[in-house]
This record gives sequence, C-alpha cells and structure tokens, in this order.
Amino acid sequence: MNFELFIAKRIIGSKTYKSSVSAPIIKIGIAAIAIGIIVMLIAIATGLGLQQKIRDKVVAFNGHIIIDNYDTNVSDESQVPLSLEQDFYPEFNTVEGISHIQGTANKFTVIRTNSDFEGVVIKGVGKDYKWNYFEEFLVEGRLPDFTKALNNEILISKHLANRLGFGVGDSFQTLFTENLERLPKIRKFTIVGVFNSGFQELDEKFCIADIRHIQRLNKWKSDQVGAFEVFIDDFSKIEEKGEAIYREIPSLMKSTTVTRKYSTVFDWIKIFDSNTYGIIAIMILVAGINMITALLVLILERTQMIGILKALGTANWSVRKVFLYNASYLIGLGLFWGNSIGLGLLFAQKYLKLFPLNPDTYYVSEAPVYISWDYILILNIGTFVVCLLMLLIPSVIISKISPVKAIRFD
Repeated sequence: MNFELFIAKRIIGSKTYKSSVSAPIIKIGIAAIAIGIIVMLIAIATGLGLQQKIRDKVVAFNGHIIIDNYDTNVSDESQVPLSLEQDFYPEFNTVEGISHIQGTANKFTVIRTNSDFEGVVIKGVGKDYKWNYFEEFLVEGRLPDFTKALNNEILISKHLANRLGFGVGDSFQTLFTENLERLPKIRKFTIVGVFNSGFQELDEKFCIADIRHIQRLNKWKSDQVGAFEVFIDDFSKIEEKGEAIYREIPSLMKSTTVTRKYSTVFDWIKIFDSNTYGIIAIMILVAGINMITALLVLILERTQMIGILKALGTANWSVRKVFLYNASYLIGLGLFWGNSIGLGLLFAQKYLKLFPLNPDTYYVSEAPVYISWDYILILNIGTFVVCLLMLLIPSVIISKISPVKAIRFD
C-alpha cells in the first residue's frame, strides 16, 4: 500500500481529527471550495444560457447568414428581388456545415383596428421555411400552413396581440403604401397563432405571413424573393462560413452574418465571457487561500507527528505528500458538496423557472441555464489541480521543521 496515502487515511479517520483545533478552519476551507464551485457553475451556466437564448432568438428571425443584394437599402423591407434560380438553392452544397437555406421577403405595413393602429414588418415565408425556432416560441394557437394554396393566415407576437387586443381567430386589416400618390392596398389576415420570443425588439416588429402576398404586392414573380436565410451547424464558425458563402455567391450579392447585423447585441453578450472568467479566477483564488490556511494549521497541529516521521527516516517530500493527500480529500469534499448544491439549483431553474428577468434589459423573461458535462468536468478538474498546486508552496514549511525540536516534550 502507498505509505503516504495510508498515513493520510489514518489522520482523516481519527476521532481527534474531527474534534481538533483545526476542525473549524478545515470546515471553512471545505465551505469556501463548495461556495466557489456553486458560484462558478451558476456563472458559467447562466452566462452560456443567456448567450445561447439571445443568439437563438436573433437567428429565428434572420437565419445565421443573410444573402441579399448589394444596395443602399438599410431598412427591413425587401426592395430588389432575387431569383430562386441560384446554384446554391435549394441545397448549398459548395460550402460544408450548412444545414438549411430558405427564401424570405419583408414588407412594411400598418395594422389598422377600429381604435388603434400599429406599424409592423410582414415577414413573408414559403414552403421551405424552417419553423423549428417558432415552435418553441408558440404560446397560443398553431403555426401557419403555407404549403398549399395562398391563404391569409398570420402569426403575430404576444406583444402585438396584447397591445392591439387580438387573440387567436381574430382578423385585422393591413395597409400597404407604395407611394403617397396612390391609395394604400388593403389585405386582411386571420391570426392562427401567437408567439413570444421574449426579444421585444423583434417581437414588436415582425409578423409572419405567406410570402406570396409580398410577391403580389411588389409585382414579383413566384420565383422571386427578397433574401436568402442560411442556417449553419456550428455557430462558433459563423464568420468563417459567412466568408465561404460570400465567395460562392454571385458578385451582385452580399452575405451578412447576424453577429454583424446585430453587432450591438452580440458585443453586449460577449461581456458575459469576461465577467465569467473574472468570477472563476476570484473564486478559485479565494478557495485556494482558504485551503492554504487550513493546510498550514493542519501542519502546525501535527508538528510532533512530522518530527517522528522524519526521525524514522521519512523524506521531506514523502511527509509533504501525506498532507497533500489530506488536502486532496478536503478539496474533493468541497467539490462534492459544491456540485451537489450548484447542479441542484441549476436544474431547479431550468425546469421550474424560479428566477425571472426583465426582458426589456436581458431579452429573456427568466434566467436561462445551459448545462453541459463538458464544462462541469473541466471546471472541477481545473479547480482541483489549481488548488492542489497552490498548496505545494505552503507544504514546503514541512522541510523546515527540525525533528529534534518537533518531538521534544516540555
């Protein structure tokens, strides 16, 4: 059996160990590591969760990469059409990692009621539209069906429904104005579903309807759209894929990633990375300092034992290993309780939604959490290794202890 590990187990298992002077300090050290792990888990899970949720909401309305015309149009309204007769449509096979591409068209309109009106953008979609994101956002009714004949079904946000007093099954008129010299064109839509993405900046702007309405209003052909929305498999490669797509499309088209189109939003959520790294560094430092204190007290308390082991010929490193094994047990205990409590809180938030957030500030209505065993494992291993490395320095004090002085009894 490992000699140092055997001695460490005897120390840990002894009754005097649990009732010694160092016991309260050891408990504080364990608590510091547990609290540190809890805080780090919450910081990483909520930071990643918030980034992922906001990213998914933006992607739901735009795709990962938008392909449209080179022009001076900076509005959300589609003006110059693109033909569906493209080499990259309906399958973008020349660039790897693209999961889907769809044609869309936007047009500004005014919703008119008996007592109110609201300006919105009608997002026209067709048979190729990917509804995955809006299935998650749907809170009432159903998704529109645009796979058959042209219909007047429309999907609106909960924000607009509440503002205008609409519900599923209600109808309303919209006014489309080409120019001030002509009367506006009127279209009537029937609400079949209400969605709530929680991203008010987009919820208050967009409604989803059949793209054929936009094509008719703009006098486009049935094979013309305003833009192509591209979805990719790996968001971390969005800039790389954006460049690759740009090289494959005609010279009169451009590709824009959502990270550039909504640069302010994505720059804001990047701040969470810096905050998370700062929290991890502080928590590990605090936990390490507490463990250093606990180890020093433990060494001082066991000075006579150290002297006896040295007198019997035990090397300094061997004695140091005894206390490092002891410290490893304490770190492991702190990690166990920290993970148990931290993961319990995260799963409770994930399924019970205990902590709400202001959507006007954070773009989500509750604190989202992202739980992955990858970062949990890396965080635990990293914390354990860093704390143990920090303990190597104070353990040097063992080599300074003289056996003669240590085992002297006054």
